[in-house]
Amino acid sequence: MKLSKVTVAWREGAHLRSAVKLVQRAAKFHSTILLKCNGEIADLRRSSIITIVALCAMANVLDLEVAGDDEKDAAQSVEQAFHG
Repeated sequence: MKLSKVTVAWREGAHLRSAVKLVQRAAKFHSTILLKCNGEIADLRRSSIITIVALCAMANVLDLEVAGDDEKDAAQSVEQAFHG
């Protein structure tokens, strides 16, 4: 399992376009990819876009938890999405 923190530093803030990019990246991997904040959880492969946007709007820093065969690559891809 790979654990890290990601900072929501998108210029447009928590936006549908940004959430869609996260979901598209997550779909390329087999690992479970979760974002967590204050007890709320969004599964990037199964949650609705609205759930992901709401979670990203809750805080500037989120916990990222990735588990699976390709967890290293999946975590790196999601982390990069938050930087660009």
